[in-house]
Amino acid sequence: MFPILKKEFNSFFAGPIAYLVIGLFLLMNGLYLWVFKDDFNILNAGFSDLSPFFYMAPWLFLFLIPAITMKSFANEFSSGTIEILKTNPISDWQIVLGKFSASLLLVVVALVPTLTYVFSINELGDPVGNLDFGSTIGSYVGLLLLATTYTAIGLFTSTLSENQIVAFILGVFITFFLFYGFDAISNSVGNNLSIKKMGINEHFKSISRGVIDTRDILYFLSVTIFFLYITKTRL
Repeated sequence: MFPILKKEFNSFFAGPIAYLVIGLFLLMNGLYLWVFKDDFNILNAGFSDLSPFFYMAPWLFLFLIPAITMKSFANEFSSGTIEILKTNPISDWQIVLGKFSASLLLVVVALVPTLTYVFSINELGDPVGNLDFGSTIGSYVGLLLLATTYTAIGLFTSTLSENQIVAFILGVFITFFLFYGFDAISNSVGNNLSIKKMGINEHFKSISRGVIDTRDILYFLSVTIFFLYITKTRL
């Protein structure tokens, strides 16, 4: 598994993908949170709060994570290297988990620089340190779980086509539906909470409040394992 992880992770930085993903993620967040004078601007909020960042990040991940994972298997299928990969003394699970871990690690690398936002808001608060660290830590945990689920979905869609663009579009569609689709269905039938809880957004918002609920963690882990399993089955 680790040789696959190392090879995949290095391949991201061998081309433009890693730099584009990290650069776009930080640029979009930086502009909307600190530069543009709109509702997302943290400096205009009037209180120490990172909720605009945690609202935007899942939507940015909808596009950035499928962009990371789209080549994982689609490129292997189109170039024929999947046959060479499968003749190596490694199991299908090791291949899947190696590629999954490499993609997720790149997302974590993109998230690390955003910790400067926490430091900045903490120092800008009046008094200094006037920041709800409980909800902030919970939101970061939620983002990591969200990224884990998105990565598993993107990995699966990369097995559905040899065309990376098709894999990207499918990844965006499935993640969008799981993130917001159930909310839309719930609102159309009278705000049904049971339907909302079938989607990702409700569980992400629950963790973002600073309460780490076992049910939310189990939800994310279940969806992740399900998509990893059907990815392995596709192989």
